[in-house]
Amino acid sequence: MPSKTILLRSKHEGFAFRAYHAWPDGPAKGGLVLVQEIFGVTDHIRELCDQYAADGYDVIAPSLYDRQERGFEAAYDQAGIAQALKLRDGHDMKYSVGDVQSCIDHLRDERGQQKVFITGYCYGGTVSWVAAARCTGLNAASGYYGRGIVDFLADTPQCPIILHFGRTDHSIPMEFVDRIAAAHPDVPIHIYEAGHGFNSDRRTDYDEASAKLARERTLALFEST
Repeated sequence: MPSKTILLRSKHEGFAFRAYHAWPDGPAKGGLVLVQEIFGVTDHIRELCDQYAADGYDVIAPSLYDRQERGFEAAYDQAGIAQALKLRDGHDMKYSVGDVQSCIDHLRDERGQQKVFITGYCYGGTVSWVAAARCTGLNAASGYYGRGIVDFLADTPQCPIILHFGRTDHSIPMEFVDRIAAAHPDVPIHIYEAGHGFNSDRRTDYDEASAKLARERTLALFEST
């Protein structure tokens, strides 16, 4: 699939941030904002973009930490996790929401996509939830193992959304998932017999069957809205 790195300006304060852009060879089914894990826009995130582009989507993955460290990519080891968590903890959600809005607007206004979706992983799962509530122009959302969603239960998604969690995810106790379900009983929550990061084949908790099923559910949602 064709791809390149582009520059977009945030709707929050006009900051120019990098984004990975992949698109299908033929007409697109719609646009997709794909939001990174805490590790940045890594080769894994770019690979996911390429896969969704192969499925027919015009995909943009914003580099959310560019204000702190431009082009940040961390390894999936303890040192990388520590670096990534430091950036995440110093990052304000308002910037992520503004960057996502810029991606949505670019896909609609510049790329001509009539429908735009969002998916995200880890920190990106939380961003997907908040963006579904605060951004305009989204048709549907799919969030993977977003631990921080419990901090944004007052936000109500304005588009159809599904969530994915691993039952054995030690960083997201099922109590958190229960709190989300209680606050938003209309939101479909899918539980997998897997741990945190089950969608990533770079991580020890990767679970192929769970990743495949979650992806099928995500694509089904996008195609039905």
